Amino acid sequence: MRNRRPQGGISRKEAIIRAATILFAEKGFKDTSMAELSKVTGAAEGTIFYHFKNKEELFLTVLEKVKEDIIREFHGYLEETRFDSGLDMIEGAMTFYIQLGAAMENRFLLLHRHDAYELAKSNPTCRKHLEAIYDCLLEIFEHGVVLGQRDGSIREMAARKAALIIFSMVDALVRFDTYNLYEAAGLYRELMDSCRRMLEQRKL
Repeated sequence: MRNRRPQGGISRKEAIIRAATILFAEKGFKDTSMAELSKVTGAAEGTIFYHFKNKEELFLTVLEKVKEDIIREFHGYLEETRFDSGLDMIEGAMTFYIQLGAAMENRFLLLHRHDAYELAKSNPTCRKHLEAIYDCLLEIFEHGVVLGQRDGSIREMAARKAALIIFSMVDALVRFDTYNLYEAAGLYRELMDSCRRMLEQRKL
């Protein structure tokens, strides 16, 4: 069976992955059926099963793509951006994470759903993809803390714990936005002020 290219120049497999990303994000892994995917993509179920042996394999492929996209975007941002200090790097990374959550709404909605974490309990590949995403983000914030401690913009504290707190705060704001509970923009300044107060050197 040929991997034919539908309109738009993407392969049939890529079209299936894109449609699955949206359906898994909107309906969740359990409530998304192969019949729905077939209807959305216009590909016969047999074609879907040609590329992916079952729904779980398709979900893992989608999650791997989400992982690659998020990590690639963050690495690109860090490579292209100059920071005046470690504190500046952390604030920039927080801002970029919020912007990325808005730009990749479906992918973050999928990432924030319970399905992936349930599957990760029994599927080591799923767990590996999730850990890779969060380890990448935590390492960025941890690196910023260490740099800030070296340049004097951040006070002495456990860098990993500080990174976990910072990431928890900014990720919660992105989740609010993802689920349309609160607008991230409305709490942005307060988030930045809170993190700055936590991290900055205390004046004597």
